[in-house]
Amino acid sequence: MSISKRAFASYIKSFQFRELFNDMGWNNDRAKQPIIVDENTYNLIGVAEKSGFRVFLCAPDNGKKLPDKATRKKIEGRVTKLFQEHLLIFIDDEKREQIWQLAVRKAGAPTRLSETRYAVNQDPELLYQRASGLFFKLDEEEQITIVDVTKRVAENFQQNNEKVTKKFYEGFKKEHTAFLKFINGIDSRVSMEWYASLMLNRLMFCYFIQKKGFLDNNRNYLQDKLATCKTKKGKNKFYSFYRDFLLALFHEGLGAPIKSKELEVDIGRVPYLNGGLFDEHEIEKAFKNIEIDDKAFERLFDFFDEYEWHLDTREAASGRDINPDVIGYIFEKYINDRAQMGAYYTKEDITDYISKNCIIPWLFDEVKRNYPKAFKDDEWLWKMVRESGDDYIYDAVKYGVPEDKNIFADLPDEIKKGFDPELEKKVVDGDGPYLHELRKDWNKPAPSDIALPTEIYREVIERRKRYEDIKTKIKNGEIKNINDFITYNLNIRQFAQDVIETTEDAEFIKHFYKALSGVTILDPTCGSGAFLFAALNILEPLYEAAIERMQDFVAASDKGKYIFFEKSLVYITAPEHLNLQYFIYKSIILNNLYGVDIMNEAVEIAKLRLFLKLVATVDADYRKPNLGLEPLPDVDFNIRAGNTLVGYATQKQIEDAFFGRIDFGNDKGKIFENCNMVARAFTRYKEIQLKGKTELNDFKYAKDDLNDRLGKLRNELNILLHKKDYDSKDYSYNQWLGTHQPFHWFAEFYEIIQGQGGFDVIIGNPPYLELTQIDYKLYGYKTADSKAVHVFCIERSITLLNSKGNISMIVPLAIVSTQRMVGIQCLLEDSHSVWYSNYAWRPGKLFDTVNRALTIFCANTDNILKVFSTNYQKWVSDTRDILMDRISYSSIYKKRKSFWVPKLGQQIEETLLLKLLKYKRLEYNITKHGIPVYYRTTGGLYWKIFTNFPPYFKLNGIVSSSSRETNFKVESDNISKIICACLSSDIFWYWYTITSNLRDLNPTDIQKFTIPENLFLCDKLLYLADKYLEDIQKNSIPLIREQKNKGTTETQSFIINKSKPIIDEIDTILAQHYCFTHEELDFIINYDIKYRMGKELGGEEEE
Repeated sequence: MSISKRAFASYIKSFQFRELFNDMGWNNDRAKQPIIVDENTYNLIGVAEKSGFRVFLCAPDNGKKLPDKATRKKIEGRVTKLFQEHLLIFIDDEKREQIWQLAVRKAGAPTRLSETRYAVNQDPELLYQRASGLFFKLDEEEQITIVDVTKRVAENFQQNNEKVTKKFYEGFKKEHTAFLKFINGIDSRVSMEWYASLMLNRLMFCYFIQKKGFLDNNRNYLQDKLATCKTKKGKNKFYSFYRDFLLALFHEGLGAPIKSKELEVDIGRVPYLNGGLFDEHEIEKAFKNIEIDDKAFERLFDFFDEYEWHLDTREAASGRDINPDVIGYIFEKYINDRAQMGAYYTKEDITDYISKNCIIPWLFDEVKRNYPKAFKDDEWLWKMVRESGDDYIYDAVKYGVPEDKNIFADLPDEIKKGFDPELEKKVVDGDGPYLHELRKDWNKPAPSDIALPTEIYREVIERRKRYEDIKTKIKNGEIKNINDFITYNLNIRQFAQDVIETTEDAEFIKHFYKALSGVTILDPTCGSGAFLFAALNILEPLYEAAIERMQDFVAASDKGKYIFFEKSLVYITAPEHLNLQYFIYKSIILNNLYGVDIMNEAVEIAKLRLFLKLVATVDADYRKPNLGLEPLPDVDFNIRAGNTLVGYATQKQIEDAFFGRIDFGNDKGKIFENCNMVARAFTRYKEIQLKGKTELNDFKYAKDDLNDRLGKLRNELNILLHKKDYDSKDYSYNQWLGTHQPFHWFAEFYEIIQGQGGFDVIIGNPPYLELTQIDYKLYGYKTADSKAVHVFCIERSITLLNSKGNISMIVPLAIVSTQRMVGIQCLLEDSHSVWYSNYAWRPGKLFDTVNRALTIFCANTDNILKVFSTNYQKWVSDTRDILMDRISYSSIYKKRKSFWVPKLGQQIEETLLLKLLKYKRLEYNITKHGIPVYYRTTGGLYWKIFTNFPPYFKLNGIVSSSSRETNFKVESDNISKIICACLSSDIFWYWYTITSNLRDLNPTDIQKFTIPENLFLCDKLLYLADKYLEDIQKNSIPLIREQKNKGTTETQSFIINKSKPIIDEIDTILAQHYCFTHEELDFIINYDIKYRMGKELGGEEEE
C-alpha cells in the first residue's frame, strides 16, 4: 500500500508537506530550529518525524529566492550537527519551486548531497517515484528504527543511473555508426572514427553547457540554430550547418577570445572556453574538405532530446537524466566494446579503494618527510587516533556489535556453547568431543539485527573478533603509521578529513597543502578517466578543508604571522578566480592529474569529462566578461595519447640506446638539451594558465612553442628507437609509427621524470591481454617471461615511479598464484610494502561483463617492508556496497620459497599454513606407471573431483573420454584410494584455494600439496576412502548437454555436497596427522561452507 499519484501531486503542488507525510504514516513535528549561515538566519520548521529521522521545511524570508547550492550545502552541514538523519525541503517565497535534499552517507566516502528539484509547472513523476516509497504502515510502528527509516529514505532518493545508462548506451552506439555514414572527405577509417567521436564529444559538451545558459542564453541553442540553417539553405543550397555554422562556433566562437561583430550576429553570445576541445583538430588540418550532411545532426539531436542533460551529478529532474558520470561510463564501455582492448569499466568502489590507499598515505608521508615532529608517538596526531574509539572502523565491521564489554553477550545459548577456550587449543587426538560438532549451529543464518546480509553466525563471530582486535590496537596506540590504515582497513578518508579540519597545528596544514599542491598522480592506461576522477574526488575535499583552515588561522592571528597562508590565500581568492570550487578543480586538473592511453578517443573523452566537471561549478552571468566563465585549462599536455609500453621512459634507457653506436654522432647531447628546453617550455605554459587572466597571444605562443619543440624531440627519439629495436624489413618507419604509437615518457613528462625522479602516485586498471593478442612488439622488459601485457604495464609504471612513490592497480588473480608472475612480485616487494586483496567471480564479481578472478595490489613506501594478503573473497551482488569495507589482511612472509602469495584472511591461517608446509609433497608419490588417480582439469567451482575409476563420458551416444579428464599414477590401489581421500578433503580445498589461480586444476596444484607419510598406513583413512568413493558414485547423475562443435555429450556429474559428512570424517583423521588443534579443524571443515553448501550448490559446478 502507498499514497496514490493523484493525491501526492495534489499535496506537492499546494506545498502541503505536513499533510503529505501524515498520509504516508509519519508523525507530526512542529519543532522550529533557526540555522545561521554567512550571517543569514534560516528558520527550519519541522514537518514530520519517524523514529528520530526528521523532515524540515526551509522557507526564505519575504521576497527571497531559494538559497544557492553552496548555501544549501552549508545549511545541511549545520543541521547534521543537530540531527544526524534528516531530509530538507527548500521552497521559494512565491511557492513556485521545491528542492528536496538528502545527505547520502555512504560507507567509506564523504557525505554526498542528493537533490531533487521540482517546479509547479512540471509533472512530479520523479519526486513521486522517490517520495511515495517512504510510506509506513501502522503495524510497522513498533518494529521501525531510525536505521530502517534512513535506509528507506536513502534507497528512494539516491539516483539510480543503471537503466538510463543502458538505454542511452544502446542508442549511442547506433547513432555513432549512423553518424559515420554522413561524413565525407576523410579517406582513413581510423581518422573517420576518431573524428566522429570528436564531433560527438563537442556536441555533447555543447548540450550540457546550453542547458546552463552559456550558449546565447538559449537552452535549445543547437536545435534552433539547425532550424535557422535549414531556412538559409532554402535560399542558398550550398549553406551547410557543419561548415558554415558549427566550425565557426567551435573554432572562432568557443575557441577564440575575440569575436567579430559579424560572427556574433550568427552565433550570438558564447564564451571563450580554451581547453583545446574546440581548437582546429589535426584531422581538420589534414583533411580540408570534410563535409557532414545536415541529416546527421537532425538525427543526432532527436536522439539527444530524448534525455535531460544537466551537469550536476547529484540533481535530477526526470527519469531520463544524462550527466557527466553517465557519459564517462558510456564512453568507457563504448571504447572497450569496440576495441576489445582487454579493459573493463572499473566501478567507483574499486577506483576509490585504490586511489585513497595510495594518495592519502603519500600525502601523510610527504608531510612527515618535511615535518617529522607531528608524527612522533607522543604528538597530537597519533593521540587523536588513540582517542578515536571505533570512529574509523567501518560501519559494516561494527554493525550489530553490542556496547557491553563482552562482545558475544547477546548471542543465543546454542551459539555460546561453541566457545570452549580449552578445547580450542587442544590438538586433535581422535577422542571427542569435537569443537566443530559443538559449533554446528554457527552455520545457521544470523538475525538481521546483528548480521549483515547473508551472514551466518560463524561470520558474525569472526567479524566481532576482528572488531575487538582492531579497537584494542587503536586504544593501545598500535596504529602509528598511515599504512596501518590499509592493514586494518580503517576509514582513511575520514581520518584525513578529520585531521585537517580539527588540528591546531598550523605547520602541519602548511606542509599538507604543499603536498596536495605538488602530488603527481598518473594513470598510464587512463581510458576515459575513471581513476583520474577518483583521484580528483579524493583530493577535492582535502583541498577545500586545507584552504578553510588556512583562512581560519589567518583570521585568528595578527597579519604577518602566517606568511605562507597569506600569500597562498591572496592567489586563491584573486578576483580572476570565479569561485573556490572552480579554483580547486582547475588546480587539481593542471597540477595533480596525468594520464596516457593508446586510444585517441579515450583521451578526448577524459578531457571532456574534466571540462564538464569545471563548467558545473559556474553559472552563466551575461553581465560579466566571457559570461562569467574563466577559460578552461588546456590539458593537452597532461592527458596524452600514445603507447605506454613503447618508448623511452628514463635517461638511462636513452643512454643505453646510444651505447656502442657511432651512427648518431653527437645526437645524445642534443637530445638531452632539447629535453631541458621542452621542460622549460612546459613550465612556462602551465604558469601562464594558472595566472587566471591570460593574454591570448602569450598563451598561443607558449603552446605553439611547446608543441614545436616537443614535436622535434619526439621525432629524434622515434628515429633512435626504430633504428635500435625495430629497423628491419618487418617494420618500415612509417608503418612502425602507426602500429606501435611510441610514447617517450622521458620527453613528454621530462619535468616529472627527470626533475622529480618520477611520479608520486600511479593507479589504474591495465589491459588484460597476452602478448599474442597485440600487434606490436616489446623489448627490454625484465618481466618478459610473464608474456602478459598488464605485467609490462606494472613494470613500466614502477620505472616511472619516484623512490618515494606509491602504486596500486587491479589485475588478474594470476599475479599471486602463477609461476610466471614471480618477476613482478619481486619488483613490487623489493621496494615497497605490498597489500594483495583477492576477489572471486562467483557468486558476485567485480566486473559485470567478465567472469574473472581479480587482485588489487597496493604497493607503498614504508620504513620496514612487509607483505599482506586477504583470503579469496566471495560475496553476493546485494552486498557489493560493503565489500571493500570488510577487507581483512593477514601478514605474509616476504621471503617465500613458493611462487604463490597465500590468500589468507584470518590469523589462524598463518599457523595452519606453517603446519601444512612441514610435510612431504605429494609429487614424491607420483610414478610413471601404476594405478591412475582421475581428475578434471577445469570446472568445479566449489568441489574438486578425484576418483580411482574413470568417470563415464559419452559423445553422441558412444563411450569416449572427456578432454577435460586426465590422471596421474601411483604405486598401488591402496595409495590411490588414500590420495583420492586426501585430495577430496576440505584440507586440500583450502590448500587449492590459497595457492592456485582457482581457474584450472594444474598438475602443480596437486604435486605441491603435502601429505604426512604415515597417512598411507592408516586403515581408518583407507576405510573412509572406500566409503567416500562408493558414496559419490551412488549419488552421481548423468549430465546431458548439446554442444555446437561436438554434438551431444553425456557426463557423469558428482553431487559432492551429499558426501560432506564423510569428508568431515576424513578431515578429522587428517587433522590428527597434521597436528591440528580443534579450532584449526573446525576452521578447515567449515572453510567456505556458506558457498559450498548453499542452496545454489546442488551439484558439481561447471565453468
